[in-house]
Amino acid sequence: MEQDLKKYFEETEGTGVLATAGGNGDVNAAVYARPHIFEDGTAAMIMRNRLTRKYLQENPKAAFLFMEKGPGYKGCRLYLTKTAEDTDPEKIKELRRRCPTTDTDPGNTEIYLVTFRVDKVLPLVGPGA
Repeated sequence: MEQDLKKYFEETEGTGVLATAGGNGDVNAAVYARPHIFEDGTAAMIMRNRLTRKYLQENPKAAFLFMEKGPGYKGCRLYLTKTAEDTDPEKIKELRRRCPTTDTDPGNTEIYLVTFRVDKVLPLVGPGA
């Protein structure tokens, strides 16, 4: 599946959860849209300046669980390492092609494009190959 991640996330609907842990071991999980997958295989997510981003500043490791829409348990788990962060509003606007935000904190206008190396891809259920 690793080679097909770009196509998979462009074509597959579902729900994603990004899990992070802070430097002191506290954990967080947040619902996130499908990641943007670039030609070089890196993944990126648009995020606000909240707990997920704070924890990624302290610990660059994260896990993204994606459950496909529909019956059964189909999807994947991505194990990620943060590699970069960008605040270029034009780049973010270009990638923001999905549902408009339902942000409940209109005062939180800081938006970041966070890029990750994909370290491992596993199916949603089971150990994988």
